[in-house]
Amino acid sequence: MTETLPSASPDAGPLDPVPDTWIATEISTVWRTVVDMVGGASRPPSRISVQLGSASIEMEWGASPEATAGVSEAPAARAAVPGAPAPEPEPEPQVWHAVRAPLVGTFYRAPEPGAKPFVEVGDIVEPGRQIGIVEAMKLMNPIVADTAGRIVEIPVGDGEPVEYDQPLLLLEPWEGE
Repeated sequence: MTETLPSASPDAGPLDPVPDTWIATEISTVWRTVVDMVGGASRPPSRISVQLGSASIEMEWGASPEATAGVSEAPAARAAVPGAPAPEPEPEPQVWHAVRAPLVGTFYRAPEPGAKPFVEVGDIVEPGRQIGIVEAMKLMNPIVADTAGRIVEIPVGDGEPVEYDQPLLLLEPWEGE
């Protein structure tokens, strides 16, 4: 497909064919310009408008946080008010350990169809406990837990294809009792 654009050459006709590669190059150039402009800003814009014909890039930033500090009361501003309760510390993010697929294949949660799964969400596993099977080229490869933990999520369904290094289940670290 070619698109026609006005020609700047006096010898050429009013419309010269422009190859798709030119359009892709121009779009790429505009995209890099937008990324550079946003990357150099102190905060992200609230609106970006890009137009390729006549190359127009518009970015809009709302009022600065300093200018609007008295307009709306943010949680940080409330904490600075004398007599106001201190803000609660944010909880630390959960650090879960992923048991990952060691190869590409099909993940099975049970030893055979209709059987009870090796593990369920909430189970506590020890290192070396089998948690599933990945079938690859008609070979059944046991998948074992490499650390102790409580299973918090099993993102892959039974019989679903898996990629190398894809998380098969997530463990919350467990110290044991």
